[in-house]
Parts: sequence; structure tokens; C-alpha cells
Amino acid sequence: MSKSKKEFIFMVLGVLGFISILYVFNPFENNITVILDEHGNPKGSEYDLAEDKAFDNFKVAVLQLYTGEGFDFKKPEKALKEKGFELVIWKNNPPNINEFKSVLEESCQLWIISSTSKKLNEDYLKEIKKFFNSGKGLYLWGDNSPYFADANYIGKEIFDVEMSGNVHGDKVVQKFNNGKGFIEHDITQNINNLYEGATVATIDKNENFEALIYGSAGNIVISVYDKNGKRAIIDGGFTRLYKNLWDKAAGTERYVKNAASWLANNDDLFQ
Repeated sequence: MSKSKKEFIFMVLGVLGFISILYVFNPFENNITVILDEHGNPKGSEYDLAEDKAFDNFKVAVLQLYTGEGFDFKKPEKALKEKGFELVIWKNNPPNINEFKSVLEESCQLWIISSTSKKLNEDYLKEIKKFFNSGKGLYLWGDNSPYFADANYIGKEIFDVEMSGNVHGDKVVQKFNNGKGFIEHDITQNINNLYEGATVATIDKNENFEALIYGSAGNIVISVYDKNGKRAIIDGGFTRLYKNLWDKAAGTERYVKNAASWLANNDDLFQ
């Protein structure tokens, strides 16, 4: 099915809202059955941005600098592996600089999940800049103050973008309307309802970034960079990844899979 045909169908789904099984008349093809999950999003990996195992032999490096509150990264790790990604995960502290450089040489993207204090220095910054400028993906994760130390350090040095504040979210947003919700983008493909995060930081406005998700308070929760063959995401809501919120939160699994697929910067592998 072409992208335009899928967009027509899911526009209908978004209007109709939460229905577990929906029969849609598709004027382009025969009648089809679309099954929605309990959050009103199309159910099944065939609706993700990329097919399962599309990214075999692609590596994602993850610097998980915060592991409190039972945050073990197991749910997103499983989701990314379903797309074929291999993960190298460092917890609480960065590895030695030589190991860091070696893994980045083999990786298509780097995810940094911040803690309350800065754990990266100029040596790591230099390698991250080099990595990003080579066309590899960068995902900077923070959360409500003060859980954005290294996201702000890297974001400020590379993009002149930071996050700040402590906004109570804990709501589900839909496609952008009246200053709230998410923008249509590859990352939000086939998502009707998306959990914003429990508490969130607000991302600075920046002319080089596009706001991807405005939270229920109207603040920018996620912004994306897509210029000159380089891609990055800055996100103020890593609580979305917590295991106790993952399954009951709308759209998180598809969002994470689509984000990693997009950051791989190889659109030929999209469905």
C-alpha cells in the first residue's frame, strides 16, 4: 500500500478514535480490517516506519547515565532489537574514551540519557561532535529539572539548544491542534495517540529544529534536527521509557522504533 493510501486510512482512524476493530472502506483497494490496540493506535509491526529486522547489522550505542526508579532500559532495548538493531549499553557512567570511540565507529546512532550531574567531558564531546558531523544519528534524552545535565551540555555545544523546567504531563496527546500534540512526521507515522511522559522538561525553540511534540501544557517536549544529511532528536521526557509506564502508555513502542529507524538515516529501509 502506498504512503498516501495509508495516510487516508489513518486520517479516518484518527477521527473515529478508540475502537478495537475497525472496518474501513478503502477507495483505493478492497475493504480491509485494521485492528487498534487499547490506546487507539494501529496494532502490528507492519504499521511501524520500518519492517522488523530491517536494521540487521546496525548498531545503537546507548549511554544510560540515569538508572534510578527501576529504569533498566529493557523495554526499549527489546523494541529496538525487533527492528534488527544491535545495542551496546553503558549504565551510570561512560566507558573509557578508547572504548567509546571504538563502539561509535561501528554505530549508526548514539542515545544519551541524562542524569542530574554532568558525567561527560570535552574528550567525549569531541567524539560526539565528530560522530554527529559524519552523518550519524544523535538522540539526547532528558527529563524534568535537574535530569538533563549532559543533554544540555551536548545540546548547547553542538546545537545551542537546551531544555529546562519541570512540567507535569502524564497525558496522551493527538495530532497537533490548538497548540498541543504531535506533528506529522516519519517518527509519528501511524500513531494516533501518544503519551507525553510523566513529568517533562521544555525544549528551547531554535530555528534549526522542528518541534515534533507539543505537550498538554503547550510546551515543546521533543524537537528534531534534519539538515545537511545529519539527524538528531532532543527529548524532555525519558519517563516514557520506564517499564512501569511503557505498556500502559499510548504509542511509546512505535515511537521508539520509528525514532531509531529515522535516526539510522537510511530511508530506503522504510516500509
